[in-house]
Amino acid sequence: MNGWTPERRQRQAAAIQQWRPWERSTGPKTPEGKARVARNPYKGAVREQLRELARALREQRELLPRIR
Repeated sequence: MNGWTPERRQRQAAAIQQWRPWERSTGPKTPEGKARVARNPYKGAVREQLRELARALREQRELLPRIR
């Protein structure tokens, strides 16, 4: 478990509802910050491609002894 009991989760949820931090969130202001945020989906796509490549390499490694 991650240390969050149901009671702790409930207290945290109530505290966050009271703080309402999303109302003060500003997001990126500078052109550099906006450009950085715009690349977020790209990073996710690259990660998925790396996972697929790793999966293919793993499969090939498992098949290689059978071929020899």
